[in-house]
Parts: sequence; C-alpha cells; structure tokens
Amino acid sequence: MHEKLKELEQKYDQLTTQMADPKVAGDHNKLAQIAKARAELEEPVQLWRRFMRLQEELTEAEGMLNDSGTDRELRELAEQEVESLRAELEKLEVKLKEALIPADERDSRNTIVEIRAGTGGDEATLFAAELFRAYQKFLEGRKFKVEILSSHPTGVGGYKEVVFLVSGKGAFSLLKHESGVHRVQRVPVTESSGRIHTSAVTVAVLPEAEEVEVEISPEDLRIDVFRSTGPGGQSVNTTDSAVRITHLRTELVVTCQDEKSQHKNKAKALKILRARLYDMAQAEAEAERSSERRAQVKSGDRSERIRTYNFPQNRVSDHRLDLTLYTLERVMEGGFDQIIEALMAKEKADKLAKVS
Repeated sequence: MHEKLKELEQKYDQLTTQMADPKVAGDHNKLAQIAKARAELEEPVQLWRRFMRLQEELTEAEGMLNDSGTDRELRELAEQEVESLRAELEKLEVKLKEALIPADERDSRNTIVEIRAGTGGDEATLFAAELFRAYQKFLEGRKFKVEILSSHPTGVGGYKEVVFLVSGKGAFSLLKHESGVHRVQRVPVTESSGRIHTSAVTVAVLPEAEEVEVEISPEDLRIDVFRSTGPGGQSVNTTDSAVRITHLRTELVVTCQDEKSQHKNKAKALKILRARLYDMAQAEAEAERSSERRAQVKSGDRSERIRTYNFPQNRVSDHRLDLTLYTLERVMEGGFDQIIEALMAKEKADKLAKVS
C-alpha cells in the first residue's frame, strides 16, 4: 500500500508542475483535465503526507523513550506521545486504505429499478406491488424522487412488472445491493386452508445511462405502437399511445403505456432501454477484466435468492449478511435502513480487505 501511495504522490507532484506550465495554462481544456486528475489525488496524497510526518514524530519520540539519558519526567511525556501517535497512525492507516478504494462513478447516478413477479401467480404480483410501495416510502423518506416509467398492473391489484426511476445523488449506491430474488412466505388471501405459500419477485437495479454513453442507432430499433390496455384487457386509451421498442441487435424489448402521450411513452422506453444496454456493456467489460466476475455473471447473480420475507413470523432475512430481523412490518413500511446500511458496510469492508 505504501509503495502505491508513493507513486500517487509522485504523480500528484508531476501534475502540479504541469499546471504551472504556461503552455498548459493557455489550453483551458487540458488545464481542466489535469486539474481534475490532480484533485482526485488530493485526499490520498495529503493523508499520506500527514502519515509520514507522524511517522517521523513517532521515531523521534521512541528515540527519546529509548535514550538512557532521558529523565523520568521527559520519559513519561515521551510515553504519552508514543501512545498518542501510534493511535493516530492506526486511524490514518484505515483512512488511507479507504482513500485507495477505486471509486465507482456509477454510485452517484440516478437509478432505474425493475420489479417483476416471479413464481407464485397472483400472490407474486401482489408482493411485487407491496415491495414497490415499500421502496417508494423508503426512498421518499430520504428525499429521493420516484417516478414510474412502466407498469403492467393485474386485476387483483398487483404488478406483473413495475419499472421506476429514482432521482437523487447516490441513488444507485443506495439500491444496487437490492438486485436479486426476493422470496415471500405467507398465507395468501385466497388460501382457505391457511397453508403458507412461497412466491418470489425479482429486482434489477440499473444505473441511469446518459445518451452520450450509449449510442442507439435508429436502424437497430423496431418501434411498434398500439392502444394501451389495463387489467382484464379493457381499453385505457382510444389512441395508439402505447409504445413497444425492440432493440434488434440484443433482442431487448421495452414496453411503455402509462402515459397518454405516445411521445412520452417512447421517451420513457428509450430511457429504460438505454439503462439496460449500459448495464449489459458494464457487465461484459467487467467479465473481460475478471475471471471471478465472469463466473458470477455466468451463474446469473441476479437470479440468486438474496432475501426472504416471512410474514407469519414477522421476519426478514438477508442471506448475504446472515442477518435476520423480526421487524418485517416496519420494513414493508419503508424501514430498509438497517439492511441497506449493513450491505453498504459489507461492500466497504470487502473493498478494504483487498487494499494492501
């Protein structure tokens, strides 16, 4: 780790020198690029320099402590100084590791969340709707904006699928660990014998992509328009406002019919499509860089069961954390804080463990 920090300090000094070069100062684009690169190194370099200064002070205090000519009063002061410096250096070591964790630029983005009913028929669609409302309460409580982009409601009040945009800094960072299968265990309202059923919904969390990041060629799209319909097939709109976009190269299909305007439905569908294409590109790039990641993608980490909601026991269990809480009622009212914060802490701890 220390060798890496020395390299960063050297690069930081080189960038500082470049910024002082009149040729660079006259080129605003290049100057801005160098200033940005230098700013990204500011925190680790300043922490490293403080660490080195404290190391020097510690060496000096230890020398005084080990000097046989040091009187008792100075020795006591030196002992206190050594203890204090060692404690501060220990804290700085942790901060330095944190500063070396590679930043994920996606963390600060808005995010698109897709909830789909899985096994369980009507019960799964009902839980999809309940999970969406629980996320909505959680997010709005944290001052994020939630906007439904696409939904396919059912006649029993559930959702076959609901796709929504979460706007606000850090939205993806907050929700990215929610991807996977969410299993629910409870007695359905239609079950007369009181037997507990198990059903599931899948959740996918995608960072919102900018138009400049994902180029979508019109030749790659097939756009179909049709009349919106609701549960049971009844007409919701008398005009062809619903839009179905098929991306021919990847065979991804996105349908939006929530808006009365064909133009708005098309814009929402393109937003979802762009996020899915961006997510695919990111996964492919990561798979190329890491055989471990490639194995995870191959096994489909989104299809793994990540959490169980057991209503009879008022229990929610996150299987990645080995965490069980008997506060399911609160969770379904938006109380995801403890679970999500624990997942974020685990991610940070895992990344710290890789920094040496």
